[in-house]
Amino acid sequence: MYLSTEVKQKIFEDYGKSQVDTGSPESQIALFTHRIKHLTEHVKTNKKDLVTKRSLIALVGKRKRMLEYLKQQDIERYRAIVKKLGLRK
Repeated sequence: MYLSTEVKQKIFEDYGKSQVDTGSPESQIALFTHRIKHLTEHVKTNKKDLVTKRSLIALVGKRKRMLEYLKQQDIERYRAIVKKLGLRK
């Protein structure tokens, strides 16, 4: 499985406050980004998999809404997470 417990804990440790910090916007955005990268590779190889493509689009929308929320709350945290993840914003 591509998203094991160890991978999630590593993401939360790197982008959140701790390994158990699953609720902060930064850790959720990092998790969404990891899942988006994995699904993008899957869709590239399986072009007719429309269900995965639809879920990928929904996940991108979730990440976009979370980034907008973070931008409204604290612009510095927003800039830091965008720079750290390498997102084009």
